[in-house]
Amino acid sequence: MRGKFITFEGPEGCGKSTHSKALAERLRARGIETILTREPGGTPLAEKIRALVREETGDAPVASAETLLFLAARAQNVARAVLPALERGAWVLCDRFADSTFAYQGFGRGFDLAELERLNAFATGGLAPDLTILLDVPPEISRERLGTRQNATGEKADRMENAGRLFHKAVRDGFLALAALPENAGRFAVIDSSGGMDRVSAAIDAAVERLI
Repeated sequence: MRGKFITFEGPEGCGKSTHSKALAERLRARGIETILTREPGGTPLAEKIRALVREETGDAPVASAETLLFLAARAQNVARAVLPALERGAWVLCDRFADSTFAYQGFGRGFDLAELERLNAFATGGLAPDLTILLDVPPEISRERLGTRQNATGEKADRMENAGRLFHKAVRDGFLALAALPENAGRFAVIDSSGGMDRVSAAIDAAVERLI
């Protein structure tokens, strides 16, 4: 039996990485083989592309190149990691997927959504998530969490995090608009992630339970 594909989406600082790892642990405790991956990334080549699109450099990619680099990383991750795992029956949890392209490069950068959908279909072979968990968080909490994380780890904000408040507002609005589309009604679970870990985890489990 083919495994299930769950994607985690949301604005910066929404808790995707934390909650996807926690869900993976809970699924494994139930005896479900679970693979964690991320975008861009997930394979050696895709991780190299991640560095290209996120690091501040003297030759940062222009918006169209940025889009194509994200899609190239996705194509590699899907072919090398995601599909093989799904085909052997494992569940795959992915920190960002196609909806991030539509939110960041569509609503954020202003590219045509229909064109992005065509490019994404080419990159993924039409692969779509069984469930998308959208962790929503207000902009002020997002900025606070990013600052706390950077202070704790010593990391600097990357190129996407430095894109500016108006850009990130457009991205958040884009995610919510995508979730509200009638064709996405059965796929998206929109969860307020501004609360405590336990409450958010319970909401995620409720959304996932229908797949088990």
